[in-house]
Amino acid sequence: MRILHLAGLPAWSAVTAPGATTGYTESTRGMDLAEVGFLHASTSAQLPGVIDRFYADVDLATMVVLVIDVDLCEAGGSPVRWDPVGDQEFPHIYGPLPVAAVVATLPPIRDADGGLAPLDLTGLDVA
Repeated sequence: MRILHLAGLPAWSAVTAPGATTGYTESTRGMDLAEVGFLHASTSAQLPGVIDRFYADVDLATMVVLVIDVDLCEAGGSPVRWDPVGDQEFPHIYGPLPVAAVVATLPPIRDADGGLAPLDLTGLDVA
């Protein structure tokens, strides 16, 4: 199974640069793993709501959607738990995201109404 995380390009670029040795630790907008205790993630159905609620004023050209393989994430030492948030359960990553667990990156794009345009998740087995 695969889940999604909306990442800031600067934070993602830092951990994927040549010579980088750490995992990704940006949890959510302006907060990291040490502050929150986990990395926020979502399903494909949940991502548009997350963007509408928390990133409506953000230029999505500064963001990237990470497609995360849960098994690879856990094999890299960061367990994924589904925690209740309101009336839904969201996936949370309890540890740094291993770069090797990210199987694809996608550019988020706003549609004509300002929401998230549909992502092409063909063949990516995203929850």
